[in-house]
Amino acid sequence: MKRKDLIKLFEKNGWTFARHGGNHDIYTNGTDSEMIPRHKEIKENMAKAMIKRNNLK
Repeated sequence: MKRKDLIKLFEKNGWTFARHGGNHDIYTNGTDSEMIPRHKEIKENMAKAMIKRNNLK
């Protein structure tokens, strides 16, 4: 999955950019946070796990 598509999905579900980490960007929805790696392509299994863990639609 492309990184920008995963970020769009997070933002569509109310997540916002919080800060830059070392090799990740941190997004938050106010209570939870998720680290998204800075790669052009994110492995499909990792992207699915992030989506499932945060109940994104």
